[in-house]
Amino acid sequence: MVDTNFSVLQFVLLGFSDVPQMRIYLLFMFFVMYLITLLGNVVILSCIVYDKALHSPMYFFLSNLSLVDICFTSSTIPTLLSTLISNKRSLSFLACISQMFSFISFGNLENNILAVMAYDRYVAICSPLRYTARMKSSLCVWLVAISWIAACSHSLLHTLMVTGLRYVGLKKVFHFFCEISQVLAVADSDTSLNFSLIITEGAVSVGIPFLCVILSYGFILVAIFQLHSTEGRQKAFSTCSSHLTTVCLFYGTITAVYFRPSGGSGGVGERVATLGYTLLTPMLNPIIYGLRNEAMKKVIGKAFL
Repeated sequence: MVDTNFSVLQFVLLGFSDVPQMRIYLLFMFFVMYLITLLGNVVILSCIVYDKALHSPMYFFLSNLSLVDICFTSSTIPTLLSTLISNKRSLSFLACISQMFSFISFGNLENNILAVMAYDRYVAICSPLRYTARMKSSLCVWLVAISWIAACSHSLLHTLMVTGLRYVGLKKVFHFFCEISQVLAVADSDTSLNFSLIITEGAVSVGIPFLCVILSYGFILVAIFQLHSTEGRQKAFSTCSSHLTTVCLFYGTITAVYFRPSGGSGGVGERVATLGYTLLTPMLNPIIYGLRNEAMKKVIGKAFL
């Protein structure tokens, strides 16, 4: 019979303890980036709620993306900052599992929302005359609701699987948060089923939205190349350039973490790369949409200037 998981005393997050000389600089840098992330996404959310001109499917999805970015970043960065401030690196079993659930949920949800936004851009460019009829409010709500349900279900499955493992004593996690592969690596029981689930169900839950993004932009590119006027092509491209930039940032930084030769080693390089999609991308998203979207710039100007 498996011993209770709560026999574990604590998880110790090693974070960036192997570069103590950089502690103050890292604290300042991460705090400023986190503050910019919160303020930027709150501004985007406020503008969309404030101005009725932005009450359209594209901005509805963008508001959800901003909300997810706030939650996604907040699931890990406060813990990182606290370890840099007080040098307290321990988390209880329940705290670690809760953080893992939040991180997986919002990370997967961001993936889903980006896929929904790609579909929205596909309809806008490939079927502009039918856009209003196809992207009804009810459909938009359903797409977002399904995204949330799928992400939370995916996270709950993997989190429950981790709680079924045996942990005893002090466990050192070679990361700045309870990243699932690192938590599995220190388990005192067989984790082969957990890793098999990550490779199968995890790959499907991440791969399907990514495939939707690829297919949507494939059709978008075909539609753009079929346009005869240069002005028409530029206008079509401008409607999806912000989203495409966000997609490249998100998937590019994830690729740097999980498809690198030293992946899974818990080295400094992996932890820095992880910050790419947990902090850098959420910080840049409101800047990308705020600076490259004329409607958003006008609303920001009216509301804050």
